[in-house]
Amino acid sequence: MEKDELNRLFETWCRRLRITPGWDVKLEFSEDPSWNKTGDFKVDCDDRKAIFLLNIASPKQENLEEVIVHELLHLKLYPLDQVTESPIVSHMEEGSAGYQFASRQFFQALEQTVEELAKCFLLEFGENRELSFGRCAGRASFDELYRGLKNIE
Repeated sequence: MEKDELNRLFETWCRRLRITPGWDVKLEFSEDPSWNKTGDFKVDCDDRKAIFLLNIASPKQENLEEVIVHELLHLKLYPLDQVTESPIVSHMEEGSAGYQFASRQFFQALEQTVEELAKCFLLEFGENRELSFGRCAGRASFDELYRGLKNIE
């Protein structure tokens, strides 16, 4: 997909999700093939500015519109993210078992929620409604995961 088309989709979704005009946001493209993410963002809450990074050199997802929606929803949910993460950071010792458990549970729930919302918006309003399965490609199959387990009978 061309950069102009990605910029157009980004602007469209910023309006649809009511990110703008409340926030100043911009899209930047990463052309570094070693970057292992497809999308990310940097945020300054005090100034209500955000920079969205989109990997166009080696994306892990096929549908970049889905990635744009996903990352914009992270910004939309950022205040809730911070309220939820704050007690973990404030009341647990970094590196402790409790901290690691709470962080893992929080970030897993956050990613699942954001991805589910992204799918809902994409399937209802997206131009490309095909979901990405790129992350599944390199993973073990169900049979591979359970090969060698003994029957518990």
